[in-house]
Amino acid sequence: MQKRYLFVFYQWLNVLTYSGNLDEDRSSMLKQRTLKRVVKASGIGLHSGQKVLINFVPHVADGGIVFRRIDLNPPTDMPADAMLIQDAVMCSKLVQENAKVGTIEHVMSAIAGLGIDNLIIEVSASEVPIMDGSAGPFIYLLMQGELVEQDSPKKFVRIIKPIEALIDDKRAIFHPHEGFQLNFTIDFDHPAFAKEYQSATIDFSTETFVYEVSGARTFGFMKDLDYLKSNNLALGASLDNAIGVDETGVVNEEGLRFADEFVRHKILDAVGDLYLLGHQIIAKFDGYKSGHALNNQLLRNVKSDPSSYEIVTFDDAKSCPIQYVNVT
Repeated sequence: MQKRYLFVFYQWLNVLTYSGNLDEDRSSMLKQRTLKRVVKASGIGLHSGQKVLINFVPHVADGGIVFRRIDLNPPTDMPADAMLIQDAVMCSKLVQENAKVGTIEHVMSAIAGLGIDNLIIEVSASEVPIMDGSAGPFIYLLMQGELVEQDSPKKFVRIIKPIEALIDDKRAIFHPHEGFQLNFTIDFDHPAFAKEYQSATIDFSTETFVYEVSGARTFGFMKDLDYLKSNNLALGASLDNAIGVDETGVVNEEGLRFADEFVRHKILDAVGDLYLLGHQIIAKFDGYKSGHALNNQLLRNVKSDPSSYEIVTFDDAKSCPIQYVNVT
């Protein structure tokens, strides 16, 4: 199933390349977007190892991104809100009262990449399915629902002064910037992590996200896997949905999709984590050894300082510094 998703996903990339779907003549207000129709799929939960149903449901303008636990009675809605994130050690997990849903960062990254503002994500368990460990399958599924514009202006959070979050030697910083640039550095002293491939920068757009980021898979060390499984974690982890690293290098037979796939995946995570602010961010993001918890702390620091940002819209879409795939 994972390989089929990936195959069709890359077919869609070719269509995007040659059909000119990226906005070129944008002269009207930049509008919010959702899906035209419901899309249903399923996959394996990374930690539970169980089958998880996932449905993408169109949502009303200004409704935002909402996760819905359809296995609970009654079904429980949780807005994709940075202030609801708890236990962000291994993934970003929304918690509201007795309901939770984890491993949301990859699907949030795909939603951000396509510029979707309003969507309900129904899941039948306490975690989003891991798919192939990247955002690629989610991009494919969302495109099956077709993007549609809504008659409300698309909102952005523009950072207007530097703001940071620090934990030990790890840091995450926003700087004012015309666009959304992500600079990320990891620091692993290990044969699998070549020093020249531990830093990466992207200027965010649908095109750069899809081609340069969305296919980068999550990774983990084989020595940690037995410990995690003994604690009922990572029960669904396999080389079909993650890059495995042992003492000498990458275990996966096919190797890496990109020479710097590890740091690209950290950028993928950051795109998803940062979209929990509620709108696309206009800023430069610098991350050094940052993870879900520090990314979330940065958003909390932004929210606690109203002078650090402003909400903006664009009456003329051409003036928006971020380009998204066109809505036809």
